[in-house]
Amino acid sequence: MRMWKEFIKGLWKENAVFRQLMGMCPTLAVTNAAINGLAMGLATLFVLVCSSVIIAIVKNYIPDKVRIPSFIVVIATFVTIADLFMAAFFPDIQKVLGLFIPLIVVNCLILGRAEAFASNNPVKYALMDALGMGVGFTWALTLLGIIREVLGMGSIFGIEVMGVNFTPWIIFILPPGAFITLGILLGIFNAFSKKKTSEASCH
Repeated sequence: MRMWKEFIKGLWKENAVFRQLMGMCPTLAVTNAAINGLAMGLATLFVLVCSSVIIAIVKNYIPDKVRIPSFIVVIATFVTIADLFMAAFFPDIQKVLGLFIPLIVVNCLILGRAEAFASNNPVKYALMDALGMGVGFTWALTLLGIIREVLGMGSIFGIEVMGVNFTPWIIFILPPGAFITLGILLGIFNAFSKKKTSEASCH
């Protein structure tokens, strides 16, 4: 039961993007297309899961004085693997994401889960926490990418969906579009959460 709880919290209740506003650099920078958001989310998911498991395994052998540097070395190792894998098999996406893949090393989501959770819990819980947070981060970036791509280009994952008469709203694939889309989604989700809270309190 606890393992399921650790997984599901990252999908919504503690969602890194929509609830905690973590990892905003890649969230705002690479979500101008759905495929970019999905690719960045999956790369982050891979790094988060692998680093959390390793840190949970070796946490008792790491001296407190070098805890954070040790975590960063572990995280950087898996970021390098993810970057090289994408460069080998998905070079076009890797070029688009560019510097933001190496910057996963300093993503506060990754280091935050390593420090706050993986270093204080058994491996099985660290794994489920990382999976939940990673999947939550991935669906959030993909949703942002879908909305921005539909409004800015009239397509989803490169497939035209809006028809020939649609006039793209170019602003949505530009940096201001990221802030506009995220702000609207945060407003909707916050209103939905408040409504559910008020309904629960009434009952």
